[in-house]
Amino acid sequence: MSCLITTEERLKKANELIQKARQLPAGIAGTFLDLTYVAQVKDILRQARDLIKFIPFSPSADVETKQTVKNLMWEIEETKKRPQSGNAGHRLSSSVPVPS
Repeated sequence: MSCLITTEERLKKANELIQKARQLPAGIAGTFLDLTYVAQVKDILRQARDLIKFIPFSPSADVETKQTVKNLMWEIEETKKRPQSGNAGHRLSSSVPVPS
């Protein structure tokens, strides 16, 4: 039987996975030409998304937690769009607001 993970632990772990995906060394010339690199980034981001995707549907989740999940989901999507993960200019902070 698997152990339960609290919401706070899920959010923390998802944030760590997003950072890990951003810091993953880029493949050939820092582009999406390296399929191994692409697969690794997508897998890490999928793990992060799977950790938090059902939190907003939980009756015990407050508005702040739901907003945090929304921000993390936005960061996951932005990270998927960025082929040059090693470039510091492309990194997002975890306090980036979600555009309306």
